[in-house]
Amino acid sequence: MRIAQIAPLTESVPPQLYGGTERVVSYLTEELVRLGHQVTLFASGDSVTSAELHSGWPKALRFDSTVRDLLAPALMQLEDAMQRTEEFDVLHFHLDYMPFSLFSRQRVPFVTTLHGRLDLPELAAVFDRFPRAAVVSISNAQRRPLPQANFVRTIYHGMPTGLVTPRPVKPAYLAFLGRIAPEKAPDRAIRIARRAGIPLKIAAKVDRVDEAYWRERIRPLVDGKHIEMLGEIGDAEKSDFLSGAVALLTPIDWPEPFGLVMIEAMAAGTPVIAFNRGSVPEIVEQGLTGFVVEDEQSAVAAVSRAAALPRAAIRRRFEERFSAERMAREYLDLYRELSVERRPRLRAVT
Repeated sequence: MRIAQIAPLTESVPPQLYGGTERVVSYLTEELVRLGHQVTLFASGDSVTSAELHSGWPKALRFDSTVRDLLAPALMQLEDAMQRTEEFDVLHFHLDYMPFSLFSRQRVPFVTTLHGRLDLPELAAVFDRFPRAAVVSISNAQRRPLPQANFVRTIYHGMPTGLVTPRPVKPAYLAFLGRIAPEKAPDRAIRIARRAGIPLKIAAKVDRVDEAYWRERIRPLVDGKHIEMLGEIGDAEKSDFLSGAVALLTPIDWPEPFGLVMIEAMAAGTPVIAFNRGSVPEIVEQGLTGFVVEDEQSAVAAVSRAAALPRAAIRRRFEERFSAERMAREYLDLYRELSVERRPRLRAVT
């Protein structure tokens, strides 16, 4: 098939460090190419891919200090994709609702994977206006705030099975991986680790918007011994970091649509202890790949239980449920269904 993947320009594909959406786009793109399909990736010019790269901006906007209006490059990228629509059997967007208006007015089938939270009240009007725009959810929990949306599939994220692998090390600490932000609740992770009597290592980025939270709420709790801040880490470091952990703590305080860090931990054979929010019950299998908990007390109790889980079994479940190949084949089934017939021109509901 001739497939267009349209990624955000905020990060490169794959991202140099943090960036869940762009990471998944990379995994999907590379697997589609490996399976023999003709893929064009619309992304920043510093992206690395085996597909044809159509550069929407010379480098990731996160690292381009010359750009002050982030919408301008995004608009040009959409126009670039629009001008090339007839080259493709299907267009796959990873830009939330941004393509709905423009691409509903052309014939080539398009689908959008919704990577973010949908529980924002202003989104309802958008999905009311475009009830025929095909969208993919990344968990069933993600769908709940927008039952009127045209969800055509739930497709869980996947990753290459060789990217993060178990290391023969003795687990000696708890791990927190991702981003320092109130909704990720690293303060909870710190309290859980202290109550469990096990050191905590934090491998996380601090976005500009969260600098005050980091400075005022989290940094005073980091002592460099029991609680250690490592900063951002890349894929090359995750196997060692996660393999060395007794468990990954995911004490989130928001309805996260899909926690990519949880399957990264499973790939290393590391159990996950996660709060019962959003997609967590769909990803973590109770007593097999980790524990879904309701509060800090139950998280502390789960630490010793997690240490006893067979790590080889956790790795096997990752391979069975969350490989990039499984993800790509599910998307291919959807692409074929959408491209059976070219659609007539659609108009937004007024």
